[in-house]
Amino acid sequence: MLKQLRTVAAVALLTVTTYAVAVEANGTHPETYVVKKGDTLWDIAARFLKKPWLWPEIWQANPQVQNPHLIYPGDVLSLAYLDRVTPQGQVEPGPRQDAPINAVPLSAVEPFLKNLNIVDGFKELPYVVSLEDSRLRASAGQQAYVRGLPDTQPGQRYMVVRPTVRYGQPKPSDDLDARGDATRFSGNLWKSYVASSDRSELLGYELAQVNLGSVTHVAAGEAGVATLLLEDSGREVRAGDRLVPVQAQPYDLQFIPHAPNTTLADGDIRVLAVTDTFTSGGPRDVIAISAGARDGIDNGTVFSIWRSGRHVNDQVAGMASSRADDALKHGAGRVAMPDEYAAHAMVFRTFDKVSYALVMEGTKPARVGYKLKHPDAQ
Repeated sequence: MLKQLRTVAAVALLTVTTYAVAVEANGTHPETYVVKKGDTLWDIAARFLKKPWLWPEIWQANPQVQNPHLIYPGDVLSLAYLDRVTPQGQVEPGPRQDAPINAVPLSAVEPFLKNLNIVDGFKELPYVVSLEDSRLRASAGQQAYVRGLPDTQPGQRYMVVRPTVRYGQPKPSDDLDARGDATRFSGNLWKSYVASSDRSELLGYELAQVNLGSVTHVAAGEAGVATLLLEDSGREVRAGDRLVPVQAQPYDLQFIPHAPNTTLADGDIRVLAVTDTFTSGGPRDVIAISAGARDGIDNGTVFSIWRSGRHVNDQVAGMASSRADDALKHGAGRVAMPDEYAAHAMVFRTFDKVSYALVMEGTKPARVGYKLKHPDAQ
């Protein structure tokens, strides 16, 4: 599930297109820059642009770079366009001894493109009812017994998936047990989370792939228990895991960073979860956010992440108190503080009501409950 997966994907997996935008230089800059090992497109842009999410402008000004996926350590990029001077030189090739800086193996992003999915429901899916030798867990080479596959045939392959998280609002997420029900009291972590709207809505269930298997036998009779031979030694299967047919999934690896296509109300989109951590994450961490295709969000959408301004007690003009007062809501004697910028994030996979985004860079951790704004928000 999202909390158990962490991407080490460099932001350089992105593909660019040429489009005109107004950019501002971030202070002084050289006329050229030599690409170094470990660079990413975002990092290079952050050195020279006030808005690093506009890094495609660099490649627009270097038309000699025919394929951004083939920029190597040692390549020389022209930055003269920042002074609106037409570049005179050509991109100088590097030694080509290292891998391209933005050639990201599929395995680096595979967990989020292949192994995770967000669905509206799962209770109707076939499920593992027991395991070989009445085991509590099973892995490759062992058998799982499945109910709900009456029409399957020997040889048919399935993914074994596990419902792990329920996303919703105003409470962002609940951990799920083996039955797929919310774990009791798991929502207590989010008791200080307050959404801007009063709506209460299920956003979806996260299904994480835990194994693969092939049907070897289907029992006759009303129960219709099918035998599934497990193939993957990665994660163990348990009773209650669900099954979905194995299907080829096309992966979108071409992301063009851009501002949201639609205007969204302030605070309507929130951070629902952070991968591998409890409540917060930083650059190269993946977050789940409470917006998706229905909200006009698509791959490449860039947001800025903000801590909601608190409402504090004015100790001078208001009532004196020794009690810390850092509330999320208005109240008598409280003064509203401004929102605080935390980071930028870019969406790389979108579902109907939920999306996964990669935290690019920031000045402080991005936390569950933080709100998302336009990338240029001040």
